[in-house]
Amino acid sequence: MNCKNCNSEVMQNYCPDCGQPKHLKRIDSHYIVHEIEHVLHFERGILYTIRELLTKPGENVKRFVSENRSRLVKPIIFIIVTSLIYSLINHYFHIESGYVKFDGNTKSTTAAIFQWVQGHYGYSNIIMGVFIAFWTKIFFRKYNYNFFEILILLCFVMGMMMLIFAFFALFQGLTKIEVMQVSGMVGIAYCSWAIGQFFDKKKPINYLKAFASYILGMTTAMIFALAIGRLIDQLIIN
Repeated sequence: MNCKNCNSEVMQNYCPDCGQPKHLKRIDSHYIVHEIEHVLHFERGILYTIRELLTKPGENVKRFVSENRSRLVKPIIFIIVTSLIYSLINHYFHIESGYVKFDGNTKSTTAAIFQWVQGHYGYSNIIMGVFIAFWTKIFFRKYNYNFFEILILLCFVMGMMMLIFAFFALFQGLTKIEVMQVSGMVGIAYCSWAIGQFFDKKKPINYLKAFASYILGMTTAMIFALAIGRLIDQLIIN
């Protein structure tokens, strides 16, 4: 028979070209359980990825980019899952002090944009990661990494930052002790450490460059959001 995915001839149980099984198993409860176990697997799943990114984030992401892309969870999935974890904890404990805040006209387009950012951390993290990746590329232009490889690095790093925020949000929700400002400092410190380690952990200047990349990236993203919001408001008024 021919493969139903790539139409190549299949003589064994799997397609020799794309690896598609000759016969797909029916989707049932066992399939769902297996998929959940695959995502949470300690060897290749999200728990393994978190452990590796806690100990040697830069080195593990560098290995993902250059050598082996099966050891860690896919970066986009990782940042969306971790952001969802934070959003659920934040919503359950009604912690309003997110790391992106806006004080101004609550009926303006700008306020609507920032409310969307607070409510959709998975997507907004990817967008803000683009700005941080831009500055990271500028500061580390001597290294042989393109913009998209740096963006993959940011997906992993900012995903871990969301877990850091989630941990502090959970602690604050259980103890009623205000610690979310501390989470911001810890998150920035982790980001600087991970990015600096990715490029060259032996150079202290890289950690300062990483810190500057994060701060300038977040600042640029906020300025861009403000500009877009005010431009839309002006167009509506006129």
